[in-house]
Amino acid sequence: MNNSKIKLIAYWVTTILGPASFVIGGTLHVMRHPQAISALAHLGYPAYFAVILGVFKLLGAVAIVIPGFPRLKEWAYAGFTFALTGAAASHLLAGDGAAAIAGPLVFLVLVIASYLLRPPSRRLEVSSSHSGLSL
Repeated sequence: MNNSKIKLIAYWVTTILGPASFVIGGTLHVMRHPQAISALAHLGYPAYFAVILGVFKLLGAVAIVIPGFPRLKEWAYAGFTFALTGAAASHLLAGDGAAAIAGPLVFLVLVIASYLLRPPSRRLEVSSSHSGLSL
């Protein structure tokens, strides 16, 4: 098996275990599952936040797995990064144990691995004429 095939398999494994797994959590949040509402309440978030968070999780997972739309994928990866670091910080500030804090960080590693392993067809091309900021 060649290196590019191994990299593609690694991309899909990390994508299914990381970003695509947000479909489960997103669905539980949108459905206002009691466990999701309870977890948010424990962290100090209102119940209505579940639907907002759930919709963004579902949209982000779809954006990452569908072909095309590389700029949208960049935003989805960024959103997952913000959500997961925010979740880890929320557990830390709520006084939860190391396992509760580590959980989101493990998914963050999967999201980062998926981002770094994505094939060229799923990357945003940056043209040399737009490589810097112009004021």
